[in-house]
Amino acid sequence: MAAGASFGLMDKAYFVGRGEILSWVNATLQLSLNKVEEAASGAVQCQLLDMVHPGLVPMHKVNFDAKTEYDMIQNYKILQDVFNKLRIGKNIEVNKLVKGRPLDNLEFLQWLKRYCDSVNGGIMNENYNPVERRSKGCKERSHKGSNKPSKSLQANRLSSANSADGGALNSNIDLASPIGKVCNAINEEHYMEQIQQLSEKIADLKVSVDNTEKERDFYFSKLRDIEILCQRPELEHLPMTKGIRKILYAADAKDSSLPEANEIITRSPGMFSEEAE
Repeated sequence: MAAGASFGLMDKAYFVGRGEILSWVNATLQLSLNKVEEAASGAVQCQLLDMVHPGLVPMHKVNFDAKTEYDMIQNYKILQDVFNKLRIGKNIEVNKLVKGRPLDNLEFLQWLKRYCDSVNGGIMNENYNPVERRSKGCKERSHKGSNKPSKSLQANRLSSANSADGGALNSNIDLASPIGKVCNAINEEHYMEQIQQLSEKIADLKVSVDNTEKERDFYFSKLRDIEILCQRPELEHLPMTKGIRKILYAADAKDSSLPEANEIITRSPGMFSEEAE
């Protein structure tokens, strides 16, 4: 089986067209893929090996609904374990595949088709039911998931930041393996994105604080001008001035001093004598 990893770049396998690859995958696994990048999750590759090596792939662990890079990596971890058991030396470039790059996914499927064709002379297992295998795997996985508390991707990543041994994300992965290196790279990329987002938020907050301070200084200067004006000898004895100063020097910020200021002005003699007349 190890010979399956020795296909060179000039092997005829890499000249198989995209349409032919999709037709082969769809016919073999009874799927309806429209693009090779739809196989980026690694679930398709796991089932192709399950077809040619029945019972070797733990299909109940394969996640066909994988959307995040974290979940996709779990599928490729399963695939890598199967490769190790079969002594296949093919390098799985997980960091490229999970990005959904068409060319990388096409080349890997081309290699995988060549490998599957080399097993048992390319004779299909007529007793293999791909739909049944997928459905059984999904039922088993969902049943197991219902018996234990769920943990979101974000919770996994946050716990990985706080754990002393490198985090929940890498707890079951050999850090020296290609999968482990990809996990570390994705962790680093995730944290860099978080740092970038937090840096942008801090910058926005600084701008907001600067604007608030400028507005505060502007209104404070206006109040200070009014205070200086009220301190002029010819004005400080006037009822209007006393009312304004009552508002300016009010100690309680909760209650308005306007009613008291109005009362000072209203009670002052001569203020409304002309209106009374």
